Amino acid sequence: MSDELRDKWNARHGEAEGPGAAAEVLRENLHLLPTSGTALDLACGLGANALLLAEHGLAVCAWDLSEVAVGRLAATARQCRLAVAAAVRDVVAQPPAPETFDVIVVTHFLDRALCPALVAALRPGGLLVYQTWTRTAVSQGGPSNPDFRLADNELRQLFAPLRLVLYREERDLGDPAQGFRNQAMLIGMKPPVRG
Repeated sequence: MSDELRDKWNARHGEAEGPGAAAEVLRENLHLLPTSGTALDLACGLGANALLLAEHGLAVCAWDLSEVAVGRLAATARQCRLAVAAAVRDVVAQPPAPETFDVIVVTHFLDRALCPALVAALRPGGLLVYQTWTRTAVSQGGPSNPDFRLADNELRQLFAPLRLVLYREERDLGDPAQGFRNQAMLIGMKPPVRG
């Protein structure tokens, strides 16, 4: 893990007001998730997604490389009496083990090489909930490096082994002042084991 990258995120999370709001893909589709089981908020930042998952009844692991973010999330979870196990972890160097989670949430983080490990880390019937930036954008926001942005329909391709439950990517169609812009969202299910 790069000290420079960790320092950047420690500074950013240290200045933030609070965890903020959970990702739109999670807020709008919480009804699709199980109400028990294990969840991972990968590259969790200050943990808005992790907190919502725990409120929903899941036992949550939340991983991030920023010690500041993890410390703040752990304190918030304790204060709210929510089951969130927050840990400092370089998720690229240490991806989740196979078949360990019922739900994995990833927002505003993209490492294409990690995608097969995320699919493998889902238990059969498990859900991946993903939202991040696209290269096709109608306004400012998100990373300036195009390597950290998705090409058109790339998110669907990265997680092709999963059964598509939901996909949304509005690009620059129609009225750019309305709708879900600059990002793509996906919910995919790992096929259950047939018995």
